[in-house]
Amino acid sequence: MAAEVDPAYFDPLAVDPEQARDVVRWRRAERTRLRAERDALSVADRQAAGAAIVGHLADLLRKRFGTMRGRVFSGYWPIKGEPDLRPLLAALDAEGALVALPLVEVKAAPLVFRRWTRKTRMVRGDWNIPVPPPEVEAVTPEIALAPVVGWTAEGFRLGYGGGYFDRTLAALLPRPFTIGIGFQSARLATIYPQPHDIALDAVVTEAGIAVPPYGT
Repeated sequence: MAAEVDPAYFDPLAVDPEQARDVVRWRRAERTRLRAERDALSVADRQAAGAAIVGHLADLLRKRFGTMRGRVFSGYWPIKGEPDLRPLLAALDAEGALVALPLVEVKAAPLVFRRWTRKTRMVRGDWNIPVPPPEVEAVTPEIALAPVVGWTAEGFRLGYGGGYFDRTLAALLPRPFTIGIGFQSARLATIYPQPHDIALDAVVTEAGIAVPPYGT
């Protein structure tokens, strides 16, 4: 996982380096706790949560963007007990959206997004995650999903610890509309936001739209 690449990731430009290190240690403990809770879910509960999230997410996309035809939408392949959103990716592909999947091409650099369709023959990428092959075109997403281990009411995300997603959001211009995907039980009071943390535009869980986007 990303944490195995850079387990001590923090922003050296933070105002107080000692406090930043304390936050890294706290986040590592919370990440371990939340992932253990997620792994303990039954297959049936995980499937039910995934189906509910797909429904809520489809509603959000329809209300916010109308048709998805022609829009570049980045999803992700589920790993480590994450909700399975592949039915939504397939539906968006059928609707005419330009679906993409993120992958690591260079360590400690922003993610790259490659087109995906229902006919794409996947290959194994970093951490053994299925990704589109290198010959597939790279695209820039207009809308991007972000898997979350934990999340807050302000839209801040506790991820896997490698810093890849924050680097990516900081590098993309214009920045995509970003939706966190996670479990309702993973809500946190705070993640102690640091200078590198970028708030999500919305968060969707099995309970609904947990962090509504402005103007929705």
